[in-house]
Amino acid sequence: MLQRGVTVWFTGLSSAGKTTLSRVVASELRSLGYQIEILDDDLLRENLSNDLGFSKADRDENIRRIGFVATLLTRNNVIVLVCAISPYRHIREEVRNSIGNFIEVYVNASLDICEKRDIKGLYQKARAGQIKNFTGIDDPYEPPLNPTLECRTDLETIEESANKVLLKMAELGYINALSKKTNNLY
Repeated sequence: MLQRGVTVWFTGLSSAGKTTLSRVVASELRSLGYQIEILDDDLLRENLSNDLGFSKADRDENIRRIGFVATLLTRNNVIVLVCAISPYRHIREEVRNSIGNFIEVYVNASLDICEKRDIKGLYQKARAGQIKNFTGIDDPYEPPLNPTLECRTDLETIEESANKVLLKMAELGYINALSKKTNNLY
């Protein structure tokens, strides 16, 4: 199967469901024979950007690095699923322009829901002042103004959100079309 490379960029607050959603999408795409790579910001920070902190400049540089890797993979016809808070619009737009084949998925859940989902206790630490520059608490998150797709993970099941992503990928010609009868890929 010949596939077109594309970067699907999942952006949203910590604990909004970016990684969970990307894993469900990846699993479905892999089962259909697509080459997938997940670029998870937490893993990339440990291995590619461990020299960076969480200032605005460092966050921008981190996103540029992720974008560079995504560009290389996309150019080589890999479907790249990026899970990164990427809080600033300007850097997301910069990365979008450099990659070209790009789908921005706003993984939207309320701050209250994200805090309740936070198994690592990061929001609690940020509210206690133990973590500085935490997105959504003392550092801003700039929601996309015109995302390709919005998944409301506080209102939809993970399967509903994943199906929306797959449908959008099919609509844009990055994966095979979906059967209207079954809503499954064919």
